[in-house]
Amino acid sequence: MGLKKIRLELARTPEFPEGSADCGYEFTAPLDRTGKLDPKQWTHFKDECSVRRFWKEADDEHGRLIHHRGGRWAFSYTSEDEEEPIFRFDKHKFLPGEYVSITEHDGVARPFKVVDVRPQ
Repeated sequence: MGLKKIRLELARTPEFPEGSADCGYEFTAPLDRTGKLDPKQWTHFKDECSVRRFWKEADDEHGRLIHHRGGRWAFSYTSEDEEEPIFRFDKHKFLPGEYVSITEHDGVARPFKVVDVRPQ
Protein backbone atom coordinates (compact mmCIF):
# COMPACT_ATOMS: atom_id res chain seq x y z
CA MET A 1 0.00 0.00 0.00
CA GLY A 2 2.97 2.35 0.43
CA LEU A 3 3.91 4.79 3.13
CA LYS A 4 1.59 7.46 4.46
CA LYS A 5 2.28 10.76 6.20
CA ILE A 6 -0.08 11.05 9.17
CA ARG A 7 -0.72 14.21 11.17
CA LEU A 8 -2.09 14.07 14.71
CA GLU A 9 -3.12 17.19 16.62
CA LEU A 10 -3.85 17.49 20.32
CA ALA A 11 -7.52 16.89 21.07
CA ARG A 12 -9.41 18.50 23.96
CA THR A 13 -7.70 18.25 27.35
CA PRO A 14 -8.08 20.23 30.60
CA GLU A 15 -5.03 22.33 29.60
CA PHE A 16 -6.32 22.80 26.03
CA PRO A 17 -10.16 22.77 26.15
CA GLU A 18 -10.35 23.41 22.40
CA GLY A 19 -7.41 21.14 21.51
CA SER A 20 -4.43 22.61 19.69
CA ALA A 21 -3.16 22.51 16.12
CA ASP A 22 0.20 23.70 17.53
CA CYS A 23 0.77 20.46 19.47
CA GLY A 24 1.01 17.04 17.90
CA TYR A 25 2.86 14.57 15.75
CA GLU A 26 3.60 13.97 12.10
CA PHE A 27 4.81 10.51 11.29
CA THR A 28 5.38 8.20 8.35
CA ALA A 29 4.01 4.66 8.47
CA PRO A 30 2.72 1.86 6.23
CA LEU A 31 -1.04 1.43 6.45
CA ASP A 32 -3.13 -1.46 5.20
CA ARG A 33 -6.28 -1.05 3.08
CA THR A 34 -8.41 -0.38 6.17
CA GLY A 35 -6.13 2.37 7.52
CA LYS A 36 -4.43 0.27 10.23
CA LEU A 37 -0.68 0.07 10.77
CA ASP A 38 0.86 -2.77 8.77
CA PRO A 39 3.62 -4.46 10.82
CA LYS A 40 4.76 -6.66 7.92
CA GLN A 41 5.30 -3.66 5.69
CA TRP A 42 6.94 -1.79 8.60
CA THR A 43 9.76 -4.38 8.58
CA HIS A 44 10.54 -3.37 4.98
CA PHE A 45 10.21 0.39 5.54
CA LYS A 46 11.26 0.83 9.20
CA ASP A 47 14.17 3.13 8.32
CA GLU A 48 11.72 5.48 6.61
CA CYS A 49 9.16 5.47 9.46
CA SER A 50 10.06 8.74 11.11
CA VAL A 51 8.20 10.93 13.59
CA ARG A 52 8.29 14.63 14.39
CA ARG A 53 6.77 15.79 17.66
CA PHE A 54 5.85 19.47 17.59
CA TRP A 55 4.68 21.39 20.62
CA LYS A 56 3.87 25.05 21.03
CA GLU A 57 6.88 27.00 22.33
CA ALA A 58 9.16 23.93 22.37
CA ASP A 59 11.76 22.58 19.98
CA ASP A 60 10.62 19.84 17.62
CA GLU A 61 11.70 16.31 18.50
CA HIS A 62 12.61 13.83 15.78
CA GLY A 63 12.62 10.07 16.07
CA ARG A 64 11.26 6.83 14.69
CA LEU A 65 8.10 4.75 14.76
CA ILE A 66 9.08 1.40 16.23
CA HIS A 67 7.29 -1.91 16.57
CA HIS A 68 8.03 -4.34 19.39
CA ARG A 69 7.26 -8.03 19.55
CA GLY A 70 3.78 -8.63 20.83
CA GLY A 71 2.32 -5.84 18.71
CA ARG A 72 3.34 -2.83 20.81
CA TRP A 73 4.09 0.37 18.89
CA ALA A 74 5.96 3.45 20.16
CA PHE A 75 7.64 6.63 19.07
CA SER A 76 11.33 6.43 19.96
CA TYR A 77 13.64 9.39 20.07
CA THR A 78 17.12 8.39 21.35
CA SER A 79 16.67 5.54 23.81
CA GLU A 80 14.02 3.28 25.33
CA ASP A 81 13.80 5.79 28.19
CA GLU A 82 12.45 8.28 25.68
CA GLU A 83 9.88 6.00 24.07
CA GLU A 84 6.30 7.18 23.92
CA PRO A 85 4.07 4.10 23.97
CA ILE A 86 0.87 4.36 22.01
CA PHE A 87 -2.18 2.67 23.50
CA ARG A 88 -3.66 0.09 21.16
CA PHE A 89 -1.98 1.68 18.12
CA ASP A 90 -2.36 -1.65 16.31
CA LYS A 91 -6.17 -1.47 16.69
CA HIS A 92 -6.66 2.11 15.46
CA LYS A 93 -7.63 3.17 11.98
CA PHE A 94 -5.69 6.19 10.82
CA LEU A 95 -8.44 8.06 9.08
CA PRO A 96 -9.24 11.77 9.47
CA GLY A 97 -11.50 12.31 12.47
CA GLU A 98 -10.31 9.25 14.43
CA TYR A 99 -8.61 9.58 17.85
CA VAL A 100 -5.56 7.91 19.44
CA SER A 101 -3.91 8.20 22.87
CA ILE A 102 -0.17 8.65 23.32
CA THR A 103 1.64 8.43 26.65
CA GLU A 104 4.17 11.24 26.45
CA HIS A 105 7.56 11.78 28.16
CA ASP A 106 5.87 13.13 31.29
CA GLY A 107 3.88 9.90 31.70
CA VAL A 108 0.55 11.54 30.83
CA ALA A 109 -1.66 9.88 28.21
CA ARG A 110 -3.13 12.54 25.95
CA PRO A 111 -5.71 12.25 23.16
CA PHE A 112 -4.81 13.20 19.60
CA LYS A 113 -7.03 13.56 16.57
CA VAL A 114 -6.04 12.29 13.13
CA VAL A 115 -6.33 15.38 10.95
CA ASP A 116 -4.53 14.32 7.76
CA VAL A 117 -3.40 11.14 6.01
CA ARG A 118 -1.69 11.42 2.64
CA PRO A 119 0.77 9.49 0.49
CA GLN A 120 4.39 9.93 1.49
